[in-house]
Amino acid sequence: MARQASAEDPYLSVVVLVYNEVDSIEPLHRELIGVLDTLGTSFEVVYVDDGSVDGSTERLDGLAARDARVRVVTFRRNFGQTAAVQAGIDHSRGEVLVLLDGDMQNDPHDIPRLLEKIDEGYDVVSGWRRDRHDSASRVIPSRIANWVIARVTGVRLSDFGCTFKAYRREVIDGVRLYGEMHRFIPVYSAMIGARITEIVVNHRPRTYGRSKYSLSRTSRVALDLITVKLLGSYSTKPMYFFGFTAFALWAVAAVLAVVVIAQKVLPPYVYAHDNPLLLVSVVLVIVGVQCILMGLLAELSIRTYHESQHKPTYVVREVIERIPQGHAVTDGSKAAVRAR
Repeated sequence: MARQASAEDPYLSVVVLVYNEVDSIEPLHRELIGVLDTLGTSFEVVYVDDGSVDGSTERLDGLAARDARVRVVTFRRNFGQTAAVQAGIDHSRGEVLVLLDGDMQNDPHDIPRLLEKIDEGYDVVSGWRRDRHDSASRVIPSRIANWVIARVTGVRLSDFGCTFKAYRREVIDGVRLYGEMHRFIPVYSAMIGARITEIVVNHRPRTYGRSKYSLSRTSRVALDLITVKLLGSYSTKPMYFFGFTAFALWAVAAVLAVVVIAQKVLPPYVYAHDNPLLLVSVVLVIVGVQCILMGLLAELSIRTYHESQHKPTYVVREVIERIPQGHAVTDGSKAAVRAR
């Protein structure tokens, strides 16, 4: 697939996430530009400074001052990696985006391999740090989380936490990221039918600065996973989730009610008002009714969201139609039109 870009916008945007990485900025930039210059395509490098306080901001300003292909987005304070990823998406212009961390553990020489997969027709190419140079306290929780995420979401990737990925802009432009959801971008992309693959990338030992990772992220990732699963499976039909939950609760309540009646008529003849299972059964029925009401409220919210903003519940890859003779196809048409 040929790489093309408009006269104004580059084909490739490389987004580098930086937070207190003053020592790695210059060597990373030299290595990165050396790789990008060999690609033979237009590019830009967007550095997102996530509120650094160690002098990284000044180093990045110097890069932008001497290289017109460099853009720097600086936060007023530290907002976190997810916000930095979102800013990189919002402030880049390329048709293809490559994201990587600014600590030099991601190897820029893997970028051509990511782009080769994009050229093969994939929409998302995920890096897999198969041989990680991190402590066991990071690697083991990460592998467990990757296993859980892959099975809950159905997106079979080995390393969701690896920032080093390539995306076609069309599959991530509408994504809005919150919490720790940057690791779930492939999942969001899969929701709209993106073609996803992964490749093994080189993961280098950290030689500058220190890791910002903490185990406190684990609980936040778990909560975000629940959010992503519900949005992916029930975003346009929330009543199914709440309704099936209500049916399950009512089924359990019915079983308990039968047990209460059986204990009432059979020895040792437990009185219903003395049987705690009766109370549990009643509570489950009430909670089931509340689930149905929650489902109705969720349905109203979802329909208001889509209809008030004219958001469709589907995503079109392209439109194919026969072109009548004498009608020209303009380059500015939003739908992809092929003559047959």
